[in-house]
Amino acid sequence: MRSASSAGTSLPSSVAEGSGLTLRDPPRAGKREWPSKLLKMLLFVVFIPGLVVGAIFLVQMSKYSPAGSAFFSGSLPFCRDKFNLYIEPTHWVNPESWLRGLPIHHNMSDEELLWLASMSPRRRGMPIARVPKVAFMFLTRGPLPLAPLWEKFFRGNQGLYSIYVHTLPGFKLEVPPSSVFYRRQIPSKETRWGDITMCDAERRLLANALLDYANERFILLSETCIPLYPFPFVYNHLVLSRSSFVSAFDDPGPYGRGRYNPQMEPVVSKEEWRKGSQWFEVSRQLAIYIVSDTLYYPKFKDFCRPACYVDEHYLPTMLSKELGSKLANRSITWVDWSRGGPHPAMFGKGDITESFLTKIREREDCLYNGHAGSICFLFARKFSPSTLEPLLQRASEVLGI
Repeated sequence: MRSASSAGTSLPSSVAEGSGLTLRDPPRAGKREWPSKLLKMLLFVVFIPGLVVGAIFLVQMSKYSPAGSAFFSGSLPFCRDKFNLYIEPTHWVNPESWLRGLPIHHNMSDEELLWLASMSPRRRGMPIARVPKVAFMFLTRGPLPLAPLWEKFFRGNQGLYSIYVHTLPGFKLEVPPSSVFYRRQIPSKETRWGDITMCDAERRLLANALLDYANERFILLSETCIPLYPFPFVYNHLVLSRSSFVSAFDDPGPYGRGRYNPQMEPVVSKEEWRKGSQWFEVSRQLAIYIVSDTLYYPKFKDFCRPACYVDEHYLPTMLSKELGSKLANRSITWVDWSRGGPHPAMFGKGDITESFLTKIREREDCLYNGHAGSICFLFARKFSPSTLEPLLQRASEVLGI
């Protein structure tokens, strides 16, 4: 036993001695170390297994998205909500899967579709091999009466083309599973001749085709169109072209500048107003530009209404102004306007002769990649359903199909 003064307490020694208190030594530090050891052991037991579990979780997540959980959590609901066909998350980060394209059977709105289709890599050079394809986009009200001729045209060229069909909503294209048109309908909306819904359908077709990154050229066709040359020739002619085939010319008359609305200024002036054929063929660069446009489209929607036929002015005006150097300034789809009227001539069974088809194929000289050539048209319209039989009879001999 020690006195208060020797123990280092703050009580005076006289008080300690007079009070009869016995002051004990403070406990040594070594006797109270067990709580801190226990705490360390508990932290070790909890922290290490938690660290292991977290590492396992991150490894599993990396299988779906190397970009992290934000990408994974955002992409899966999109895949489930926007596509009827479930897409494995790994397909979104595998470059080769983009070349196969996304499903055309989806429930995206036009705004979502155009936004998605407007994406384009900025880095030059493809990291993987790609065989360019030609997208054949059929804008039709219903059936494809000349489908057997097109089946013959596409036969044996799988992997070099893709097909998209826009019909009136509710129409179901009835073809066998062996057909190249089987399950090639895209989600469609009502289309009326001469107004903005026609351009909406064209942009809808382009946007769906752009989702397949292997598509390099895009041709708009109707159910009355026929090919004039065999597929290999058409494919090479389009893929090797340095220009897009869009006709755009200045028509000073009432059916050209006469349709111009001054309210389109300053986006489009009267001097920039152009007219051209609806039936175009464009490169991927121009297709992306068309679906990305938010400047010209509202002007044409609001101020080009019948008797201003927007499908004859929207693309010719916009593309000639913004990307004029990329245009061949001609269409590759032949039509006959010689009979007059608001629509071109429709050909029937009696018109299909060898001389008639030969005359279309050998029209006149035109430029191709800066050189004069005799191949001006690759397709022709308008051919009625009655022309199918004589066309099939002459397909091999005259058209080389």
